[in-house]
Amino acid sequence: MRGVNLSHLGAPIGPMIRVHGGFANRTYRLDTDQGSFAVKELNLVDRRSTYRVEDVFRFERAAFAAGIPMPEPISASHHTLVHRWVEGEKVPEAAVSAAYAFEIGEILARIHALDVEWTHVSIEHPTSRDWPDLAERAAATGQPWADELASHVETLLAIAHFVGTCERPGPVVLTHRDIQPWNLLARYGRPVVLDWELSGMLDLASELGSTALSLAKGPGFDNIEPTIFRSVLDGYVEGGGALPPSGPSWFVFMIGGWLEHTRWNILRCFAGVEASTGPDLALSHESVHNGVRGLPDMFGRLPELEKLLV
Repeated sequence: MRGVNLSHLGAPIGPMIRVHGGFANRTYRLDTDQGSFAVKELNLVDRRSTYRVEDVFRFERAAFAAGIPMPEPISASHHTLVHRWVEGEKVPEAAVSAAYAFEIGEILARIHALDVEWTHVSIEHPTSRDWPDLAERAAATGQPWADELASHVETLLAIAHFVGTCERPGPVVLTHRDIQPWNLLARYGRPVVLDWELSGMLDLASELGSTALSLAKGPGFDNIEPTIFRSVLDGYVEGGGALPPSGPSWFVFMIGGWLEHTRWNILRCFAGVEASTGPDLALSHESVHNGVRGLPDMFGRLPELEKLLV
């Protein structure tokens, strides 16, 4: 990480070590005479939207002060976020325990109750509908997933239409927006919430649906645990939250975010070179494979997923 001044973290006692696996940014561990820190280098090169680092850092500080289980936010700059390093077990992409899910629901209710000014007004970008062109480019450049992408173009266009037209009844809350297994730790069996840089305003149903579904299933959609899904919602109510009306809006943010993430990684794969920021090229190819296969499956199961809300 060139040009980043980290002297306020103390004198290093070893080299900064990259922690692999980030889907959008790059994270490093730095050990100094003042402790251990997670240093996140934000990818500012090819993102569709801008990180609101100052707003996010203020939100994080308020959440930490309120006792939300999370790494202590230390500092923020235009392209770097620093947190105190927290040891814990990674949460596998599988259904969590009912107790863990319930506590996540309570945590969400506490986050939504925070009184934090959010100065940024989100701008809704039109859902991209260039999937036929992307399929042609994939074939022309010999991408390993080109045939699979071509076979799903019509479904991806239908998904884009759903995302662009689905009614979102509200309310809108200031929230984390990305509580997924890969953004959580288990410390003594209890949750620790990581990676707050996507925080912002979001329709409540979308936040609850995305979180509950991600904690109630494995990598695909064949084994969804309805009791775990409900445990997140029960915890939310126990924490003082009120559930919004049922409907497809519970899942539109998750499927829309996945759609755009897949498209973003497709464009990175077209470049064919290892970028200096963001995920490794191999991880981008893996993300495309997962999206092209998983998005049609999730979209086809929307009626089944809505039954989880009853």
